Order: sequence, then C-alpha cells, then structure tokens
Amino acid sequence: MENRIPELIKLPLVLKERILAHALADPEVEVCGLVGGSDNLVTSIYPVSNIAQDPGHRFLMSPEGQIESMRRIREAGEDMIGIYHSHPDSAAEPSATDLEMAAYPDLFYFIISLQSRETQLACFFYNGRTFSKTGVTLV
Repeated sequence: MENRIPELIKLPLVLKERILAHALADPEVEVCGLVGGSDNLVTSIYPVSNIAQDPGHRFLMSPEGQIESMRRIREAGEDMIGIYHSHPDSAAEPSATDLEMAAYPDLFYFIISLQSRETQLACFFYNGRTFSKTGVTLV
C-alpha cells in the first residue's frame, strides 16, 4: 500500500455479517481474525483464536492460527489487508491497548462494538504510529 491514508474500504455485506456473527457467537471475549483482499476491497475473512490471558479485554491471535490464515490468504491470491477484533463492552474505536499492540502497519483495523444493543463496526487505517478512521462502503 502507498503511504497515504485510504479514504474508504469496500466490504461485502455478507462478510460484514460474518464478522458480526463471529463477534456475537462469543460476546464475552474479543474475537479476532485476519482480512484478505486486494487494494481497498475485502474479499474474505479468516477467524483466528484469541489466546490472550484476559480475552474479555484484549486479543492475542494464536500464532498457529495466524500463520495458517496467512497461508490461506496467500494461496487464495489475496493480500492481508486487515485485522478485525471485537470490543465486548467498549466503543468501536481503537483503545490504548490496541495502539500499543498494533504490529502490522499499513493495514485496515476493523473494530466491532457489542456495547449497545445494536452492534457497530468501524474501520481504521494504521500507519505504524496512529489510527485514522476510514469509511466503509458496503458492496
């Protein structure tokens, strides 16, 4: 990706629904996964187990699951363009922990909030230092 902040990302509705279903299937923990695609278009998601000691308040992807998902992304001819995770009891915004733990610059970070009755999904682009909100267009 270029060194600019993308203004929006295209997310197929079916994949948004799968991400939300993953979060709702285990609402007490931060679920997580990788996002495959190309440029600014999401083409697949890859759920990965959260192995954090306190999974209700942070996520740490299983190394084996992460490597397997990266392999599947590569075999599908996709790029890893993002990461998703849920916030069971906070807003769909990057937390201080999210910023501290962000390990992959130039990716989209999708955050799902289960804080209210209506689930919310927001997207942010991480440039290696900060998160910038990115619009999501459902396709």
